[in-house]
Amino acid sequence: MNDIELSKLLVDQITSLHGSSSISKIYKGYSSDEKFIVEKGNQTFLLKKFALDDFPSKQTEYEALRMMQQYDVKCSRPLEIGSLENVGFGYMLLTYIEGQEATEALPSYASVVQYEIGAQAGKELAKMHKWHAPSSIAPWFDRKLAKHNQYMEQYYKGDVRVKHDMKVLTFIDRNLRVMKNRPNMFQHDDFHVGNLIVKNEKLSGVIDFNRLYWGDPVHEFLKAGMFSSEISIPFTIGQIKSYHKDQEPDELFWRLYSLYLAMTIISSVVWILKVKPEEITIMMEKIERVLEDHDYFNNIIPRWYLEEQKQ
Repeated sequence: MNDIELSKLLVDQITSLHGSSSISKIYKGYSSDEKFIVEKGNQTFLLKKFALDDFPSKQTEYEALRMMQQYDVKCSRPLEIGSLENVGFGYMLLTYIEGQEATEALPSYASVVQYEIGAQAGKELAKMHKWHAPSSIAPWFDRKLAKHNQYMEQYYKGDVRVKHDMKVLTFIDRNLRVMKNRPNMFQHDDFHVGNLIVKNEKLSGVIDFNRLYWGDPVHEFLKAGMFSSEISIPFTIGQIKSYHKDQEPDELFWRLYSLYLAMTIISSVVWILKVKPEEITIMMEKIERVLEDHDYFNNIIPRWYLEEQKQ
């Protein structure tokens, strides 16, 4: 089935989309979902199509978006979720956030504007982190350590190695204890400029909650170091400082931040080889930049943060 036939099928099968004037597919992102922009009357919606097997996880995502509404987080509002058994897939209908991906928009803005958008992002992240994990969720340390050990096993089985990886692994081993007794809070788990929408020099909203998780709020910042700082250092510093109510983060924050960043360097190699092996060179370049920013984790505060503070 081509995209035109699929679009027609979606409009025909989903009652609330009857009378739509247009539906167009979005060709971006790593998610297995297929996404569409739908226009009906004077409203625009985001439609996600997914496999029926994914319905339980999509129901969780939908409920999380409802909870984000209660915390007044700037993100899509959930409108409808359902399964179409006769055609073999499920769907989720959300409000559409108008604007441009921050990755594309930020470089064209003045540094002060980039910083302010980062500050707005930090405030939205702080709202998300008010939601405590259900009591049924195991402690963060246990879950994170188990996942790290799985990635380590896969890393050693592979052929790709991070430059001076023993320095990274030694740093991780020496600091694992710091993860103990950390808060178990809601995590977007992919919070960076690629999942933020900007319009008229302001943050419009946060997108893509499909990787949601529970754990240490500091873990959320590793994507800032891995991805956002590559696009805009002012934005990234604005996010960090705003989250900390314009105070300097303490030593514990930076140690945890560096620990999670070091751990994600290992997991990123494993992940990219599984999901997008053709992009391994791009990923290794990102990893090399992060390693240099931290002098292979001799320093827990990244170079880009320290240099910006001197200016």
